[in-house]
Amino acid sequence: MAELTAVVLDELAIQRAKTGDLEALEQVYRAYEGTVYTLARRICRMPEEAEEVLQETFLEVCRSIRRFRGTAPGSLTAWVKRVAASKALIRIRYEKYRDTEALAEDSGWAGSRDGDVGLQLDLEAALARLSETARAVVWLHDVEGYTHEEIAELMGKTVSFSKSQLSRAHARLRAMLGEEEDRC
Repeated sequence: MAELTAVVLDELAIQRAKTGDLEALEQVYRAYEGTVYTLARRICRMPEEAEEVLQETFLEVCRSIRRFRGTAPGSLTAWVKRVAASKALIRIRYEKYRDTEALAEDSGWAGSRDGDVGLQLDLEAALARLSETARAVVWLHDVEGYTHEEIAELMGKTVSFSKSQLSRAHARLRAMLGEEEDRC
């Protein structure tokens, strides 16, 4: 899966965290808080929801790290991101029936490298106009690097659901961004 930042925790810190060592658990939190918040922020509409997902994720990580069995490099990162994605998806399922405000503008788009602020804002606005489900699938697949199988498992849906959501979302994004270009 794609990494937004390199997170390196030594095996000793992970083992100490598994025993409930508060200092080691804080190291885990500090190492992953930015990654988790960014993932949650891109799935949830509001910063407050992303903050809640961040808290819920690390409560779950602290409760469950004793059972974490990963040994491969990056397996803790993948596990923490999976917990975060699951918490964010649960939140949007509960929130989808409530009215939500438009996505507040961030300081920058993580995927942008060309510095084109106008394009960033257009893309963020287009993403905000997608449904929560479509936005989550786009973010998980295109940015986080999840496979359709992993997305289907996280969302409790089929692989074909993930593929069709991504295809439709890409088509909508192209149409919306094309509309923006036509107005200039």
